[in-house]
Amino acid sequence: MASEQWLSVLQKAKKTAIIQDGKRKVHFLLEDGRELVEEYNLETNVVTRRAWREKGKLGQDVGWVVEIGDPEPKREDNLDISGIRESSSAPIVSRRITKTGLEWRIRNLPYPKEVYSITADGGLLIVRTSNKKYFKKLNIPDLDRVGLKPDQDRISFTHQFNTLVITYKKPAALLDLEKKILTEVMNLKASSEGDVQCPTS
Repeated sequence: MASEQWLSVLQKAKKTAIIQDGKRKVHFLLEDGRELVEEYNLETNVVTRRAWREKGKLGQDVGWVVEIGDPEPKREDNLDISGIRESSSAPIVSRRITKTGLEWRIRNLPYPKEVYSITADGGLLIVRTSNKKYFKKLNIPDLDRVGLKPDQDRISFTHQFNTLVITYKKPAALLDLEKKILTEVMNLKASSEGDVQCPTS
């Protein structure tokens, strides 16, 4: 079962934890050399940030890729270096997790709620607007890890303040996996100082 495989990967990883800035920060060094950092809210034990250290094709460090939480500022997004800058009004996607749901927030979408449709398509969520102004495919790594495809009935969305908020109700298999991972994390002895090679947030 996919969820057991993912749990096994995390159980075999080298793990260190610290308590810092009101968060439990856990660093996983996976057997395949990948690095994962998760930050948990100390009061709710919900993941507020998940980031992967990416390596390029030649093994060079290409920085952190954020899966949960706000995206890292783009290094190349510098007018002096590239001569171009992404528009500050371009839609920005960020991901959140709640106790019961997976959440995507897409900012800078000014269109009214009725133009949006969100559909489960294979392993993805597809966001479309009827006015053809926006189209986006959203991956769901959390479901991939439990070997599930998204179910249309679990999708809901709201729109206010130019932000589209999509919520996917967590299936039982994902809730169960998160509970097991949290048990692993809570069993780690966490220091309250030092550096766990966390990306800056």
